[in-house]
Amino acid sequence: MRAVLPLDDPAADLATAGGKGASLARLSRAGLPVPGGFCITTDAYRAFVAGFRDEILRAAAGDPGSIPALFAAREVPERLAEPILRAYAELGDGVPVAVRSSATAEDLPGMSFAGQQDSFLNVKGPGALLDAVRRCWASLWNPRAIAYRDRQGVPHDDVALAVVVQELVDADAAGVLFTADPVSGDRDATVINASWGLGEAVVGGQVTPDVITVRGGRVAESRTGDKKVMTVRTATGTEERPVPEERRAAPVLDDAEAETLAGLGARIQALYGVPMDIEWARRDGAFAIVQARPITGLPAPLEEWNDSLKGGHLWTGGNLGEAIPDVMTPITWSYVRLFIAEAMSASTLPGFDLVGNIGGRFYMNLSVVHSVATAIGVRRLLGAIEQIFGKLPPGLDVPLVGLSRWEIIRRVLPVAVGIRRRVRRNIKTMHAFLAASPARCEELRERVAATATPVELADLWEREIRPHAVTSFQMLEAAGRQGNATLVMTRHRLRDLVGDIDAEAMLTGVNADGGLASMGLLTGLSKLAAGEIGRDEFARTYGHRGPHEFEVSFPRPGEDAQWIDAQLAGLRDLRKDTEALLERQRAAREEAWARFARSHPRKAAPMRARVRRWSAVVRDRESARSESVRTFWVLRAFTVRAGELTGAGDDVFYLYLDELLDLLRGDRSVLEKVPSRRATYERYAALPPYPALIVGPFDPVRWAADPARRADLYDARATAPSAPSVPSVPSVPSVPSVAERDAITGFPGAPGVVEGVARVIAGPEDGDRLQPGEILVTTLTNVGWTPMFPRAAAVVTDMGAPLSHASIVARELGIPAVVGTGNATMRVRDGDRIRVDGERGTVEVLR
Repeated sequence: MRAVLPLDDPAADLATAGGKGASLARLSRAGLPVPGGFCITTDAYRAFVAGFRDEILRAAAGDPGSIPALFAAREVPERLAEPILRAYAELGDGVPVAVRSSATAEDLPGMSFAGQQDSFLNVKGPGALLDAVRRCWASLWNPRAIAYRDRQGVPHDDVALAVVVQELVDADAAGVLFTADPVSGDRDATVINASWGLGEAVVGGQVTPDVITVRGGRVAESRTGDKKVMTVRTATGTEERPVPEERRAAPVLDDAEAETLAGLGARIQALYGVPMDIEWARRDGAFAIVQARPITGLPAPLEEWNDSLKGGHLWTGGNLGEAIPDVMTPITWSYVRLFIAEAMSASTLPGFDLVGNIGGRFYMNLSVVHSVATAIGVRRLLGAIEQIFGKLPPGLDVPLVGLSRWEIIRRVLPVAVGIRRRVRRNIKTMHAFLAASPARCEELRERVAATATPVELADLWEREIRPHAVTSFQMLEAAGRQGNATLVMTRHRLRDLVGDIDAEAMLTGVNADGGLASMGLLTGLSKLAAGEIGRDEFARTYGHRGPHEFEVSFPRPGEDAQWIDAQLAGLRDLRKDTEALLERQRAAREEAWARFARSHPRKAAPMRARVRRWSAVVRDRESARSESVRTFWVLRAFTVRAGELTGAGDDVFYLYLDELLDLLRGDRSVLEKVPSRRATYERYAALPPYPALIVGPFDPVRWAADPARRADLYDARATAPSAPSVPSVPSVPSVPSVAERDAITGFPGAPGVVEGVARVIAGPEDGDRLQPGEILVTTLTNVGWTPMFPRAAAVVTDMGAPLSHASIVARELGIPAVVGTGNATMRVRDGDRIRVDGERGTVEVLR
């Protein structure tokens, strides 16, 4: 038995020297400034308690308060006292020491046991040392240590206690250093707490210390505390004394000292490989490390999901941002990237980031689009872009990519040629594919459910699921590419001939035969409510569409009976309301066509043919999008089954696709990334929706914390938020002026003028707040919002354009709509009375 070990002895491990002793030995051997000393081993403790161990255990179970007397009644035997006192003498004659408990269940990952056992400072002399050692041994059985072990599930008969004896640093300053921010979990920050005197006042919480944050080796922030007391040495031990008045508010460390100390912390973290909680002391300008343990309870490290940091580009959340309104889990982002690569193959332009992930939300890079349009000399393309993604504020200077015109053309032309060939090829089979897709998707989901092993599921992905997804997404590209000019130019031509109101009326009727997929959820619920179809048929035909249809961590309506019940309960008169709206719009459409025939008799037939082509293109686009979404239900089924077969559960949503496939093939190490990803997702998901337009580097967290943030535009180039189209309004505003509240403008989404009560709704889950005849005001809508439309007198959105969901559905139902206002939800209060002019694209607050 070795009763004593030198502090730097390689044998000083957890079992022999306890957590604190093992850590100090490791630091000492690495050459870090650790005060000299020695360790009294756990063998010495066991030898001391061998004769009364059963008494200790009985007392621990019934009367812990009697245990100190059991220890005090026994002298340290000579065979233990002799090596202890010899090691003490080697430190010097009567050297003051710190005597600290070091338990075997201490400083473990997730369990620090900090402060559960006792320590004694400024111990001098052989007798005092042996008494302090005995009291440390006894403290293994104090009530708080017993209770802590019970909570942590550590058996009492498994623990033992070592004791660390070190030269006491007569510190003029001391404190604690964390190599990661213990509150936020930020691994890039070193946080130092510092106060005068010995460190006990800081560790024990008796003082408000200085707090210094070091980043990248330099002091980034410093806050001086009001240090009222300090722990100092006395002739008989230690005591707390008032800090002299002139030092209370004086900084303990200067920047150079803080940076030196942070450097020691970095060395210690590198030694352990994890963020560390370090106690330090300073004497005459020299630092000493007196303790180091892993930080317990540290929040998971956060990742940065932010493509806006790549450069000063203009990003938009329009159009696809409506379809994907949620913060995306990593697996959804993987699927969305596959979707974009196939459905928008122009996004694969070499050297360009056409799509991006900003704080977990989907954005498109308009700088690339504008640069290409400018380079190829097709400025009229920007008009079409506006119809799809929404208008830019007047005066907004679009930053272009840093490439010459000819370099852009050189990169674009091969991609453009390839897209034309692929579209021509896919158009030939598009309608057949769309017709077969529902049955094929149902078959694939059944195949997924039947897989018995992870490897079998991975093989099914490669052989059948991925090929179907790729084809489905390519068909959406083909459907969209076949009619861009038709969609834009037909509307312009009609407006020139008959004006906005009649033009919009003449372009409705796309759903006359029930073929507009954006109306599908509404149609399906209407049939279900009327008893024309059952729930199984509703799920098969319409159950893939919903408010979160791209986010695979959310259930589809077809697998969520409670969602269906809630929709039916809130829409009892759905069929009646919908049919009335469609009939009213049919009458308006026919009257508009009659007026057109009277004023342009020779153009009536050609224009009807042109509008029929327009309607066919719209239906194809909507149908192809619907089948792509149906494919996402297959992707959800695949992901959920992967979680079931691997036992990973919903952790699979926080993996990227390549990682998920690795997991299916047996690599469970990928799951180590889940806590960080989950924490990152939760941080972003807790923030409000970001601005529709973002220019340059954007920090979602800082933006959300700004009470004067704007929902329409963030421009990093401006020193303060610019106001190109509407005034800046706080998110929790004071009462704005009448002038400020009168100028809400956007796209004319669907014509008509309505006055009514505004109901500002954050998400479709709150749709039951919208009462019949009220005006729906929200950030954006997608298919999942469609069941609300028959109740709405009008629709107003922050985001959107003439080809957005809100515009298409509102026109079909004849509901006035103004879309793409930028920040109507921040400027219209819930319950305000407003006037919506869907022809002029204005919203006026009446009171």
